Amino acid sequence: MADDGVRIVSLIPGGTEILAVLGLTDAIVGRSHECDYPPEIKHRPACTLARINTNASSNEIHGKVNNLLQSALSIYQIKIDLLEKLQPTHIVTQDQCDVCAVSLKDVEEAVASLTKITPKIVSLQPNVLQDVWTDIERVGHVFGIDSRLILENLEARVKIVEQKTQGLSKTEHLPTVACIEWTDPLMVAANWIPELVTLAGGQSLFSVAGQPSPPLTWDTLISNNPDIIIFMPCGFDLHRTRQEAQLVCKHPEWEQLHAVQSGRVYITDGNAYFNRPGPRLVDSLEILAEILHPEIFQYGYKGQAWELL
Repeated sequence: MADDGVRIVSLIPGGTEILAVLGLTDAIVGRSHECDYPPEIKHRPACTLARINTNASSNEIHGKVNNLLQSALSIYQIKIDLLEKLQPTHIVTQDQCDVCAVSLKDVEEAVASLTKITPKIVSLQPNVLQDVWTDIERVGHVFGIDSRLILENLEARVKIVEQKTQGLSKTEHLPTVACIEWTDPLMVAANWIPELVTLAGGQSLFSVAGQPSPPLTWDTLISNNPDIIIFMPCGFDLHRTRQEAQLVCKHPEWEQLHAVQSGRVYITDGNAYFNRPGPRLVDSLEILAEILHPEIFQYGYKGQAWELL
């Protein structure tokens, strides 16, 4: 077990979920404004805030994010006075995406300005599924917790999906899948998502595992004509994703798409699942398996984590 003097501030939702699965929820004294799982974490003080209005349109959010990054400004602010008050022994952050959460540089600068304490920074950098397992192991190691059983459980669930889909390519065409991570402008989900699609028995279009999310033109979408389209916009829940997807449906060429004609367009809670590199990426895999191959998988996520558009 971790020692009692541990006081953790987690500034990344996936990191918070990793701490929780390791049994360290009670040691978390502060969180980011986006950390909302497990639910009891919402009562801990938020140590960050966003400089953007997330209720704005997707296009406005995209524009504001780009302006901030081009001006070399961060999208998020760290409340240094609150960190000073909370006196964490450790800060968990990430070095993977400056748009998703506070950057490592911001955290290092914040820590350097603290007067009473010098917390240890634990930075996560997940690009593919294996990196998430490594992060769980590494965080466990930092706090003296054996993560082997947790990892064995998560990996066993992945194996179940993989074994059930392995024989499919021999007997039938694997559906081509477009996972949409942003709607205006269109962007495709990458990093760990193509890998999850493959494991779930699909062919991932437009993006490469372990790489950042690329933009997608309508011409490319139309000419590749995917069998299945799944919306998983970064940071949006099911309700907001439905609103975003309905705007995309207004595009003049939308109705021509094979996925639309065959009724295989889906919305998901990307914020809770697909966008977060933590233990719930295994849930995300199970959700994809359920969407892609309902004849094989029925986990019961429908209605809560995903719906037909």
